Amino acid sequence: MGEVVNTLKVMPESPEVDLEALKAAITDAMPADAELHEITEEPIAFGLVALNVVFIVEDGEGGTGPTEEAIIALADVASAEITDSRRLM
Repeated sequence: MGEVVNTLKVMPESPEVDLEALKAAITDAMPADAELHEITEEPIAFGLVALNVVFIVEDGEGGTGPTEEAIIALADVASAEITDSRRLM
């Protein structure tokens, strides 16, 4: 099996959320089978900034589920959704 690179858009609960603390929490919450590549900021509107979490997992059963669940369970996260998924060659 190959590897898949995924982008997970994480929406904080409000513009007042400390993004650096949230980035650290995301880094700590990554499951052992997921390799964090980068976290970038994406301005949305009215001061709200989403985090785009790019990570790599093996192409197989379960896929991105454990990573999504771990990040959605964090405090200050309103929602998270996979916005891109590509197989690495």
